Amino acid sequence: MPTPSSLKITMGPVPYLWSGEKWRDFYYRIAESGHVDAVTLGEVVCSKRDHFTRPFLPQVIERLTTAGKSVAVASLALVTLEREVAQTRRLAEKAELAEANDLSALRVLSGKPHLVGPFVNVYNGATARLLAKRGAIRICLGPELPAPSIASIISGAPRIEYEIIAFGRLPLAISARCAHARAKGNTKDNCQFVCGDEPDGLDVDTLDGQPFLTVNGVQTMSRHCQVLLGDLPTLVELGVTHLRLSPQDCDMAAVAEIFAEVRDGRVGPEEGIAKLKIVYSAAPYSNGFLHGAPGMNWVAA
Repeated sequence: MPTPSSLKITMGPVPYLWSGEKWRDFYYRIAESGHVDAVTLGEVVCSKRDHFTRPFLPQVIERLTTAGKSVAVASLALVTLEREVAQTRRLAEKAELAEANDLSALRVLSGKPHLVGPFVNVYNGATARLLAKRGAIRICLGPELPAPSIASIISGAPRIEYEIIAFGRLPLAISARCAHARAKGNTKDNCQFVCGDEPDGLDVDTLDGQPFLTVNGVQTMSRHCQVLLGDLPTLVELGVTHLRLSPQDCDMAAVAEIFAEVRDGRVGPEEGIAKLKIVYSAAPYSNGFLHGAPGMNWVAA
């Protein structure tokens, strides 16, 4: 029977706008990590950011591949412009494994082995079976799913792999408009890339000052950081095969090491969480969605 030690650790795409050099050096550090098995990279949120990282993409892929990591390149989560259509089509022409985060990407990747990202709604086994039939080999399920739903999906299509976001602010929505630019007094077309001012997202409060959400360009994210360190045995029982760590502005190689320590039983979940808070304390932790509670809640193991 599978145990937590069978879980693989993956590093997801950087969701924020970082400089090209910072982005490159981040993945170089991940290449040196012995705890990360697979990496998905690429621009998912906003196509205007793509030119910051595109010049470094080939060398980053080479560095990760040479280090023995499985590498995939993700598609945009929302395709609205002709250049974005062309960018999506190019995914199918590349040698690297692709991750579809939009239905248009699913169309061009049909028949070719690919991954399905968390922006594609997969809510039942029938959908998972259809995606597998069209070439999906692994699905990263949406973060809002409770454990019974995850179990139902996986049992309905058990022949492929399943991933879940185990660390990071959660993607909640994506829009054609840019609230981040608007908050800084700019328009989307003349955004001045102000989202780069907040490398971990812009926290948003309600009108009466209550912590609410985080804005990242055109993306809305959770204010809390999902942490599933104490839920690894449950995830194995559900049939999850991969833990996705979504990059935050911190030492993500250290985050991967902590997850590996808890996964392998070298430290307990409580000790792991205490170590994690030293590495990343910019957001409160949560795991409510998995337990069928509000996503911002923390449910003790």
